[in-house]
Amino acid sequence: MGTIVISGTVVLVVLGFGNHVWWLAAVAVLFLYVQYGRGASSRSSSGGAPSGGAPSGAGSGAAPSSYRAYRDRRDKQAKWERRYRRERPFESRRQAREKSQ
Repeated sequence: MGTIVISGTVVLVVLGFGNHVWWLAAVAVLFLYVQYGRGASSRSSSGGAPSGGAPSGAGSGAAPSSYRAYRDRRDKQAKWERRYRRERPFESRRQAREKSQ
C-alpha cells in the first residue's frame, strides 16, 4: 500500500510542474495516507487503545493486555452511558421504551 501511495505522489508531483494544483493533490494524498492508512494499521494492532493499553505484563503474553484494553474500553463506554442517562433522563427513558417495543 505504501508503494502505491509513494508512486502516486511522485506522479502527482511530476504533473504539478505544469499545474500546481497537482502538488496540492499530492500533499492531500500523503496527508490522508499518514492520517488514516499507516496509522490505522498500527492502531488496530494495539487493540485501539490510545496509549493506556501498553503491555505492562509483557511476560504474561498478549492476551491479558488485549483483554485489559477491552475491559478499559468497556468500562469507559459504561461510564459514558451512565453519564448520558444521568444528564438526559427523558431521552434515555424514550430509548428504553423503544427497545422494549
